[in-house]
Amino acid sequence: MLAQIFIGFILAIILGAIFGPKIEVVQPLGDLFLRLIKFIVVPLVLASLITGITSLNNIKKLLSVGGKTITYFMGTTFMAVVIGLLVGFGISPGKGLDITLPTESAEKTEIPSVIDTILNIIPVNPFESLSTGNILQIIFIAIAIGLAITAVGEKAKPLANFFDALALVMYKITGVIMKLAPIGIFGILAPIVGNYGLDILLPLVKVILAVAIACAIQLLVTYSIAVRTLGKMSPLVFLKGIAPAGLFAFTTASSSATLPLSIKNTEENLGVSKEISSFVLPFGSTINMDGAAIYQGIAVIFIAQFFNIELTIMQLITVMFMTVLVSIGAAGVPGAGLIMLTMVLQSVNLPLEGIALVAAIDRILDMFRTSINVIGDASAAVVVQESENKKNLKKAA
Repeated sequence: MLAQIFIGFILAIILGAIFGPKIEVVQPLGDLFLRLIKFIVVPLVLASLITGITSLNNIKKLLSVGGKTITYFMGTTFMAVVIGLLVGFGISPGKGLDITLPTESAEKTEIPSVIDTILNIIPVNPFESLSTGNILQIIFIAIAIGLAITAVGEKAKPLANFFDALALVMYKITGVIMKLAPIGIFGILAPIVGNYGLDILLPLVKVILAVAIACAIQLLVTYSIAVRTLGKMSPLVFLKGIAPAGLFAFTTASSSATLPLSIKNTEENLGVSKEISSFVLPFGSTINMDGAAIYQGIAVIFIAQFFNIELTIMQLITVMFMTVLVSIGAAGVPGAGLIMLTMVLQSVNLPLEGIALVAAIDRILDMFRTSINVIGDASAAVVVQESENKKNLKKAA
């Protein structure tokens, strides 16, 4: 599949560059594939997460796996924003830039308060959450049902079996849909390449380069060290195993759309158990935003340099901690990347007008950060799996 996806990826770039906007004729292929992915995401997340919780057998084990997962996500997100800031200072994407600030500022998005963010996790109508695809609320529903099934015990076994069977059915449908991935990727990426001209990219090429370099460092250093030391897995085995999902995420710029392939890759290629992957990956696809953290760090440096503002040490520390906190707080909100950047800029009193500077290339940057988010989720699954394996061996001994 990796070879097929890569061929579709390369063809999309070549033909998009040759035919320009005319290549939009193939866009229905991408739209069809994305609709098929969206068709399976909600039942897959619900069924797989409930199955993952019930397969852990007890609440104590759930808390153990959940605690390790959240701790890992917080740690890698912190590393991501530090890398973003360092690369931003090293490349200095905002210095000497001659761009006329757009007369229309970036679209204003209402920033929810911390209390509202917490309350919005709890659905008023579970069926509305399922129909609208609110992943954060669906995760809450799945956790509540999974915990209740575990607490009830034997009498709830038929319901547990139902969700287990539903998860297996969704995996089967996913396998069929994924055979269309190379064609779908071609249909998604070719129109993007055809419509983005060098006139937009060249002035901001240093920003794109900075994000690409920082993402590569996060991948080759942070995740590689984590899977080697904590996950006891060769980084090469890990990267090869998760490569199809990473490439798919890069093309679609959607963690949710990539989730079925991520689950397939981590279980089949990386040896992660179903109970771990079905909990960590749906959870991570919503709250883990390492790629977005990298983007925040670089965007803050870029905007500060563009407006000739010197950032203090305290402001940089604030950026680091705010990025880690809002990565979870902005989860489930449409345009989470923009929400996060707005909140971080406000925390250090940088001009919000700077958001408009990166708006033109946000779709391209989103491809990099989504790919890193997805690979980070997989690395968490590998690390948590190894930790649970050690725990089980100690109990057996």
